[in-house]
Amino acid sequence: MNPHTAWWPLYGLRIHTPRLELRLPDMELLPDLARAAADGVHAPDRMPFTFPWTDGSPTDRGRAVYQHVLATIANWSAGDWTLSLAVLHEGEVVGRQDLMASSFAVTREVETGSWLGLAHQGRGIGTEMRAAALHLAFAGLGARAAVSAAMTDNPRSLGVSRRLGYRDNGLDTAVARDRPVTLQRLRLERAEWERRRTVDVRVVGLDACRSEFGV
Repeated sequence: MNPHTAWWPLYGLRIHTPRLELRLPDMELLPDLARAAADGVHAPDRMPFTFPWTDGSPTDRGRAVYQHVLATIANWSAGDWTLSLAVLHEGEVVGRQDLMASSFAVTREVETGSWLGLAHQGRGIGTEMRAAALHLAFAGLGARAAVSAAMTDNPRSLGVSRRLGYRDNGLDTAVARDRPVTLQRLRLERAEWERRRTVDVRVVGLDACRSEFGV
């Protein structure tokens, strides 16, 4: 048994798909997640994220991820939370999948965000890890809707959303590298998720930490 779960039961949460395991990285796994970010998550000549945390050195990138995960735990509350999961494929950390909500008990709405290491892109892993997070949200926590957003020139991220049933939900203007960029908002209703779901997902350890999500 992981000794961390006595103090933070979310460390015992596991989401399994045919190829992946998603879990909150403890202090043993967190360096592996930081190293995956340090190795690169996109080509240096483009910026698919609104926050340019990947612009620095490999050490900067890894440290940013390391600090981010610790901050999500330190700042967690049942009314405002970010679950930042390490994604493992064949035992190797390949990326990160976030699931976020504010006032979830009232809104029953979640938001997703993610990145995948360069060496692991183009193999359907991004779709599978998002499907895992959506299963946790809809089947596990009783969400009514999930939202996401991506730059209009980020076809991979938009493609993942649309394969899973998200529909376009308007545009936003954001800033990346001190320049305006256009974000495509997307929304997935529960009924559409139920109709489009194809990935077999199994969640373990949710009951012990359900109250942490405000449900």
